Parts: sequence; structure tokens; C-alpha cells
Amino acid sequence: MKELEYPFDAGLIIKKKKALKRKLLEKNRSFIEKRIAVLGGSTTRDIVLILELFLLDQGIRAVFYESEYNKYWEDVMFDNPELKAFDPDIIYIHTSNRNIKNYPVLSQTEEEVKELLDAEYNSYTALWGKIEEEYRCPVIQNNFELPSFRLLGNADAADIHGRVSYINRLNALFAGYAGAHKDFYIQDINYLSACCGLDRWSDPAFWHLYKYSLSMEAIPSLAFNLSNIIKSVFGRNKKALALDLDNTLWGGIIAEDGADKLELSPETATGEVYSEFQRYIKLQKDIGVILTVCSKNDPENALEGLNLRDSILRPEDFIAIRANWEPKSDNLKEIAEELSLLPEAFVFVDDNPAERELVASQTGASAPDIGNPEDYLRVLDRSGFFEVTALSRDDANRTRMYKDNLERQRFQQRFTDYGEYLSSLEMKAAIGDFIPEYLDRIAQLTNKSNQFNLTTRRYTGAEIKEVSDSSEYICLYGRLEDKFGDNGVVSVVIGKKYEEVLNIDLWIMSCRVLKRDMEYAMMDVLVKKARENGIRVIMGYYYPTPKNGMVKDFYAGMGFEPVSEDEEHNTVWRFEVSDGYINKNRYITTV
Repeated sequence: MKELEYPFDAGLIIKKKKALKRKLLEKNRSFIEKRIAVLGGSTTRDIVLILELFLLDQGIRAVFYESEYNKYWEDVMFDNPELKAFDPDIIYIHTSNRNIKNYPVLSQTEEEVKELLDAEYNSYTALWGKIEEEYRCPVIQNNFELPSFRLLGNADAADIHGRVSYINRLNALFAGYAGAHKDFYIQDINYLSACCGLDRWSDPAFWHLYKYSLSMEAIPSLAFNLSNIIKSVFGRNKKALALDLDNTLWGGIIAEDGADKLELSPETATGEVYSEFQRYIKLQKDIGVILTVCSKNDPENALEGLNLRDSILRPEDFIAIRANWEPKSDNLKEIAEELSLLPEAFVFVDDNPAERELVASQTGASAPDIGNPEDYLRVLDRSGFFEVTALSRDDANRTRMYKDNLERQRFQQRFTDYGEYLSSLEMKAAIGDFIPEYLDRIAQLTNKSNQFNLTTRRYTGAEIKEVSDSSEYICLYGRLEDKFGDNGVVSVVIGKKYEEVLNIDLWIMSCRVLKRDMEYAMMDVLVKKARENGIRVIMGYYYPTPKNGMVKDFYAGMGFEPVSEDEEHNTVWRFEVSDGYINKNRYITTV
């Protein structure tokens, strides 16, 4: 929804929040349901109301639990049947510098200040530890914004007695904890308040009258930023950039101005703006974002521009380059199909408002209003399309993996027999019980997989570790490589044991490896594991969504028998584990 895209009008969102919610619900979208507990050190009601809007816009329908004012610590540390019954999927702890219990005073020694700091930090680690023990769900915790006054002036940042120094040290401790604990995320309101400006971030009158630590103007910024963390945790991030060229990656129109007249050189102010933006785009590859070109241009002109000496981005940085005179919406759809992605997984970046509106309406891709060239980087970055809550080794290798996949597709065209093509790939799969090295990637895959996801289950990192450590589950990962390269971890199966029955809670696979026998290889190992565990029956479940229709008949293809189907077309399947089972995989060597 345009009203909720960055940069947004905070006043309009607050004023029309009820109407916006109604419009979002009327879109009849496919939502995932999540329970979010908001534990506040200040009044949080309007934060929750605005957060709900942003989450709905990102495909998440949330149910909320709110603590009473400033009862965030008691709600967790003391017995709380209501919160326990709520069973949160995520807990957000909203605090501000007004919740810091004690600040240093000038009479204290360095050791005493350190003890004060440790006591403040330890009160939070006790809280976070209790949540991990009691609720086993992800936690989002604010760090702290800078104080509203500096008693020591500029020395407040350097002197151990200064509040600025104290908050900076406390924020560093929070960051260290986040680095050492999975499913724990920092919401950086220190940065957000700096972007907003401290004088606009907090309104002393609102605090004294209503116990709001934020000004009303700042609430949408905080809620939007928070929604980006939540949607990333639950796998709703975008995956790819589709980039225009003329006046987007460089200044000027290459077909009219000529390559030598483009604004791209750091020797001019305008050229430096485009150069900086290209540098930022190139950095996206490091976090696993797929780069593509979607431009109305002659192919030779596009390549000439990308091969210019001053171009930071080179042709090899892109998985696909569509430069032609076809509608950009058609080109984006073709790129998505080629990469086995949904068009809505893309962010379309174009200086032309008409092109943005057309592509967004025809494909479902996001098409932000990027403003003037000097705004491009800021708008794209603060939109949070690719918010990072976990990074795996596979993320850094994503560009290479997709390029390898395109090589496979081109290689396939040489063959008239598909079986010969699969044999020629020389595929090898490592399939086995979950191992610590892959737990982050497994959790990530459970949240990102939408098309090949039979039950639509999502798992946090803590939940993946829990089922991995439990004897009640059979948990399999599958990693596939071939002569073109390593695809990484591409498939996950989780089944819960009930005496001689195994219920499949999750079966997912990356669409990059569809139709390569990987699903059969996973089935073969699953049956083997079932036998070893005394399982006689495997039960499979398919819950349809607008995105996973491709696996509607998956269990039938695996040899399961249908058991039932309800009014919503949820289906149940049964497979008898027999000693006469014949392996289905014919083309992959499993190790």
C-alpha cells in the first residue's frame, strides 16, 4: 500500500489508521498468522496500532498481547499465566533511556560506574534468559537513544560519568549479547532517533502527560522499522532487485547521449551520486540479494554502459540482464520464472513513476518512489526490503548459485532426453540428520520457502535446534551439488514420531533444484530412517496457499495414498513403510 511505503507521511498514517486497516483487510490477501507480545517500559498502545498496519501490508496478520505500563520486567520474571497462555511467536521489549534505572554521578569512581553498568545490563540479561527458558521464542529488544541533555557538554561522550558515554557502553553490551545469542535481535532506536532528530523523536510533554517515550510523529518510524525485523524473522523479505539503467544506475540516456556523456564519474557531483548508488547496490550481493537488469534499451547499449571504466557494477554482477523494448512488467515476470522466483519477491528500481506503477500493478513487485538521484540510496536502504536477521554461508554464495543454475538450464537444451541430462549433471547429495553447521541455513530455508512448502510451517532458530536435539523427531537436511557447482542446503524434512507413525510437520525444497530427483532422494532416505526408528506408517499433509499449488499432488507422486480432504482442500496422505520399498531416486549419488 502506497501510504505505508517509505518515505511515508506519519501524520496521515496516524490520522487514517482505521481506514488503512480496513483497506488492507479488504485486499483478501494470504496472511500468515503470528502472536506478538509487546512488553513496554512506556505506553505502547499506538505503537501496536501502527505496527499492525505495517505487518498487514507485509502479509502478516498479528494478534497482540500488551503489558501494562512499565511492567515489562514483571510480566516475564514473575508467574504470568496470561502471557503463557498467549504463547507468543515473538516478544518485543520496548524500552527507552527513561527506563535506565541509575546513571553515574560525578562522585563515583570508575569501578563504581562499572558496577552500575553491570547491574543495569544484568537486569536485562536475566529478562532475556527467562524468556529463552520459559517462552522459547525470538526476542526483539530496543537499544537506547541518546539522552536529551549533556551535563558535561561534549565531554559527556568521553567521560565515564557522562550519560552519553554510559548509554553508548550499555548499547555495546546489548550488541554483544545479540551477537552471541540466536533469535535475539536489536532494534536500533539509537540510529532511528538520530535519523529523526532527538528533539523530534521524543516529546517531554507526552511523557509527563501520557507516559509516551516517543512523540506521535516518531511512532510510525519505529513501528515500520520494527515490522521489517519481524517480517524478516518470518521469511517475508524480498529476494531480488530489478534495476533500470538510464537515470537510475547512471545519469543520462545512453542511446541519446552516448556512453562517453553519461553521468557516472566521481569527477562531477551528479556522477558521484550515481557512483555511490552503484557501490551500494553491489554491496547487496554480500547479503544474498539477487541483482538483475530490467531496462528499455538496446542490449549492446546496456552492456556498453555496464562495461564503462567508471561503472562499479559490471555485467557479471547480474544474474539476468533484460534490455529490450518489451514492457518491463513482462521482462520482470520472465526473469522471475527463469530464476524460479515469484515476481513479488522483486524490488523494481526505476526513476520513472509511470513504469513503477505499471510494474507494481502488473507483477506484484515492490516499486518504491525513489525520488531524486541523491535520494535513491537512502530510500532503498531505509525501506528495509532486505532486512538482515540471519546470514548464512549460502547467502554470500547466492549469486554464484543462481548463475550455476542458469548454466544448467542452458546445458539442458543440448539434450532431447531429460534423463540423459540429469545423468550428465553428475549430482551428489549429502542427506542426513541436522548438524550444527547447517542449523541457521535450515531455519532460514523454512521461513523463505513458499512454493515448495507442503504445510507452510515456519521455524525459528531455537525451534530448529529443539527438534534437532529431540528424540521425538526425524529431521533431515539435503545438500546438492553437481558439476556446475554447489547448491547448498536445498531441502528439509521434519517428522514427529508417534509410536509407529511419523507425521510430516514440514517438507520443503528450494525451487532452484526442482525436477532433479532431489525430492526422491529425500524420500528414499526418509523411508530408510523410518525403518531404523520402527516407523510403519508415514502421514503427509498438504495445506494449500496461493503460492504452493505446485506441490498439490506431491504426495501422490511419492506413492502416498489419499486419506481425506476438507472443505478448504487441506489433504491428508498415508504411506506404508514396507520392506519391499524400491528407491525412487535414479540420478543422484547420496553420501
